Amino acid sequence: METVVGIRDLKTHLSRYIRQVKAGAILVITERGKPIGRLVPIASSAETRLSELLQAGMAAWSGRKLAPLTPVARARGERVVADLLLEDRG
Repeated sequence: METVVGIRDLKTHLSRYIRQVKAGAILVITERGKPIGRLVPIASSAETRLSELLQAGMAAWSGRKLAPLTPVARARGERVVADLLLEDRG
């Protein structure tokens, strides 16, 4: 949701617009009808977003860390996988 607001109106009703930004709104600030800036909410941390998803029942998590994945392919000797790919393409 994006709201366009003139700088004079923003100064007059700053508290109201700050509440809107806290609620997730984006404000485009104009001066004499021309956009000069944007006021946006700060993004939540990954932990906060995960917590919100869990509380909403949109995700499930045991709280345990995932086990590391085993590599699908290994290069023999001192060769690098990227070099093998380039060699295969040529």
